[in-house]
Amino acid sequence: QVQVVESGGGSVQPGGSLGLSCSVSTSSEVTYSLAWFRQAPGQERQFAAYLDWTGDVIEYSDSVKGRFTISRNSAKNTAFMRMNNLRPEDSAVYHCAAKPSYSYGSNNDQNNYPYWGQGTQVTVSS
Repeated sequence: QVQVVESGGGSVQPGGSLGLSCSVSTSSEVTYSLAWFRQAPGQERQFAAYLDWTGDVIEYSDSVKGRFTISRNSAKNTAFMRMNNLRPEDSAVYHCAAKPSYSYGSNNDQNNYPYWGQGTQVTVSS
């Protein structure tokens, strides 16, 4: 069994910062890469950031690059994403997703992630 849990959503003014956490738990010894996707009302779900199981391979979408920073804890079971200089267009439900590190597929394609958290709301407004 695999469980993915997000935390850290909330409301912030433009220019502010928020931190999100994503943890994956499993009874197996499989390692997992983690990614963040986000979905605004009426919009398609879009890729935001990716972190491989070692924490050394990082990918960002152009829309968040330079403002968001993703990292992984030493136990490799939790990803932390710091979101700085937030904009109203960053408002969305943020979903953490996990895939086995041995799996094939593009890291920014949501169809390659079999395990998903329930999502956490981020709202950026005045």
